[in-house]
Amino acid sequence: MSHPETGPNGPPSVRWRFPAVHPDGRKFVVISGIITLVFALMSWSMLAWPMVGVTIWVAAFFRDPIRSVPKGDDLIVAPADGLITLIREVPPPRELVGEAGLSDAPMTRVSIFMSVFDVHIQRSPIDGIIRQVVYISGKFLNADLDKASEDNERQHILVERNDGLRIGYTMIAGLIARRIVPFVKPGDTVVAGQRVGLIRFGSRVDVYLPAGTAPRIALGQRTIAGETVLGVIGNNHAASGVSQ
Repeated sequence: MSHPETGPNGPPSVRWRFPAVHPDGRKFVVISGIITLVFALMSWSMLAWPMVGVTIWVAAFFRDPIRSVPKGDDLIVAPADGLITLIREVPPPRELVGEAGLSDAPMTRVSIFMSVFDVHIQRSPIDGIIRQVVYISGKFLNADLDKASEDNERQHILVERNDGLRIGYTMIAGLIARRIVPFVKPGDTVVAGQRVGLIRFGSRVDVYLPAGTAPRIALGQRTIAGETVLGVIGNNHAASGVSQ
């Protein structure tokens, strides 16, 4: 994690620091640490040493780094760390369609797959007001599959800008994930890059770009939540990339 500090001669400098552990994950770190300590006190080294690794991994999973969010009224930033695995034209989630939601016309869906090694704190892609938070129970299929968007346990969030433009995104549980934890509720005001939720232990996030907005990222690209720009509202020039 980097954090800007004011230098002695004026402009800020950046120093690397260990990321904090999000409060929602601290209890899991403590539980894992206690189990490790018990094994060590009982001289069960064959179990204690692996548990040391598990405790470090749990702390790393719930890490909550500071992010530098690019400023721009029309920028859509990535809500999640991960890998761009799907970019497709699809109908938006039916739960978000309606007079107070999204149009039923096909939209570009950008899917970000998170492995168990990625940061799992989710962030708002734009400034606005949370209009809907819709939880849907479901299966726990591999989140990398296209049908996970409709079959898996998921949490839809709809955010509306002050000009009325709305963007929907969905947190989807995966094979290992067993709980989606939202930090926001309808009526909350958010800014781009603000923490809005957490998915425990591997999953995916789908973002539905508004009409006339092309993705500015490529398949196989890695995103950084709150920093990577997925698209510029109203800009219909898609980016392309080459895997090498």
